[in-house]
Amino acid sequence: MEKTILQPIPYLFFDGTCTEALAFYAEVLGGTVVSSLTYGEMPGDMPCPDEAKDRVMNAMLELPGGNMIYGSDSFPGRATGPVSGFMITLNYPTVDEAQEVFDQLADGGEIGMPFSPSFWAEKFGMLTDKFGIEWAINGNLPPRT
Repeated sequence: MEKTILQPIPYLFFDGTCTEALAFYAEVLGGTVVSSLTYGEMPGDMPCPDEAKDRVMNAMLELPGGNMIYGSDSFPGRATGPVSGFMITLNYPTVDEAQEVFDQLADGGEIGMPFSPSFWAEKFGMLTDKFGIEWAINGNLPPRT
């Protein structure tokens, strides 16, 4: 029996900044927001307070190669805190590509580990972006054996 190939999809929650965050990630990562639906656009029988109508209920960012990142704004009254125990890792074939993405994601955020040589990749760095999402960036990983 052939196994189904699964591709985990990160689903990120924001507090009113989902549209801005996914547009930023689309620009930095070269992707396209392919879908975005607000709470106000839900079917008529779904209750939605006025303060939630413009918040994103679900959005999908397609990355080069077909991988996805999903996002949503929290519903009013539901707190969205800092992400804990989770980060998104990106592997780039060259240090130059990785450095460019690292620098752009770090703009306005906080660098946890500077982009520098490591024992598993030519260069590696970690950061929390301006939206509170943690990223790990690898440049030029050695071939898997």
